[in-house]
Amino acid sequence: MAQERIAVFCVGNRLMMDDGLAGAVYDQLCERYAFPDNVDLFDVGCMGLDMLNYVDAYDYMVTVDALEGTGQPAGTVFEFKPEDAMRHTGAMASLHELKLIDLFDAAALMGYAAEGRCFGMQVENRVPSVVTVGLSPAVEEALPLLIDTVLAALVIRGVEVRQRSTDALVEPGHHHQMTPLS
Repeated sequence: MAQERIAVFCVGNRLMMDDGLAGAVYDQLCERYAFPDNVDLFDVGCMGLDMLNYVDAYDYMVTVDALEGTGQPAGTVFEFKPEDAMRHTGAMASLHELKLIDLFDAAALMGYAAEGRCFGMQVENRVPSVVTVGLSPAVEEALPLLIDTVLAALVIRGVEVRQRSTDALVEPGHHHQMTPLS
């Protein structure tokens, strides 16, 4: 039996403060962890319909994204199925704001099928008044929890993730330690 192909898509704009949350997750995952050949990590910026081919290429897709409007404090981590995300409607929907459910809906129309899971964090400032690289303090402080959540989901799925510094397997109870990237 062929190994399941898994993609981790980190979605967001690094130039828009907390919207760059997923880029920070991507950086930490790439720097600190080794993944088997059947797992690919992507820093996709803003998700667009050009990602349709990925739905056909992978069996399981994970997305990491900034969330707003949850009613929870900044730094709160969420896990949900793509179909639990709101669908875009009306004249204001744009490709720049494509969500994973929109991608899966379009893929289904083309006969593609994949399973997926979404991870996000309530952010404090996703749209600063000026270009701002970096995260708000609440989001920066909670970043290890989001990374732990993504790693745990992959480990539960059967992925053997290893810590680059020690080659130790990431196992239940692992806690990501934020240290400056080299």
